[in-house]
Amino acid sequence: MIEAILGSREADLGHGLIVRRSLPQAQRRMVGPFVFLDHAGPVTLQGPAARQADVRPHPHIGLSTVSYLLSGTVMHRDSLGIEQAIRPGDVNWMTAGRGISHSERFEDPQAFASPGLELLQAWVALPDEHEETEPAFAHHGVNSLPETEEHGVWRRLIAGEAWGQRSPVHTHSPLFYMHTVMQTHAHVALPAGYSERAAYVVHGALDSEGRHIGPGSLIVFGPASKAVITASEPSTVMLLGGEPVGPRFLWWNFVSSRKDRIEQAKADWQAGRMALPPGDNAEFIPLP
Repeated sequence: MIEAILGSREADLGHGLIVRRSLPQAQRRMVGPFVFLDHAGPVTLQGPAARQADVRPHPHIGLSTVSYLLSGTVMHRDSLGIEQAIRPGDVNWMTAGRGISHSERFEDPQAFASPGLELLQAWVALPDEHEETEPAFAHHGVNSLPETEEHGVWRRLIAGEAWGQRSPVHTHSPLFYMHTVMQTHAHVALPAGYSERAAYVVHGALDSEGRHIGPGSLIVFGPASKAVITASEPSTVMLLGGEPVGPRFLWWNFVSSRKDRIEQAKADWQAGRMALPPGDNAEFIPLP
């Protein structure tokens, strides 16, 4: 059965970049290892306004960030020295581990071009034994990701395993994350074999268990549920879930199983003990 239908709340990242945040919420902090889910856009900005929306260097610990674009372009730079443009369908998977900083810049003239920038960013909490792993970054182009299309459903496996397919993206715990496009009346049963599963409605509308669910909603299914969704109109949906990694504390950009570790990360960032991206070190976001 459906455990919860969570609406998303708006958060302003500044300069016209508004995101809809569906995780975490008081009603539901995590789905499997997923501790955070933001959906930005589509938004169109031009000229100086596009660069004002840049996300300056900022830190992370204890998680992997997953950036996935439906449209637009973003330039990633991090403290490992990585510079990587991400374009629609690509996956940028950054593992913070013991600590990393990065920026997201909209320097490409086409970053916000029509139909506008549209970005989904998820955070995946690392299991206890990997929380302090060495930071790492991996980029996977769209052509490397498994895709299928049948019965009015197109799907691309971003990360993890589902329906006998495996993404090349390395993960630290069992999970699945999938981009799905459904035609009217098409239906999907979410992957079985995972303790926690959810579907986020990016565009369109779904029906499930007699309930009608619109865009910006996260449907969380119980472990024994068949977890079947049906598109009542053409719809874009992100499917996600996996095995829990245990309770996590989240403060600003830091995720950890321990409050004292977050306090240490605060002190490290404030004191300048966390490196900035070598190609983007003239400014940074200060500790709130």
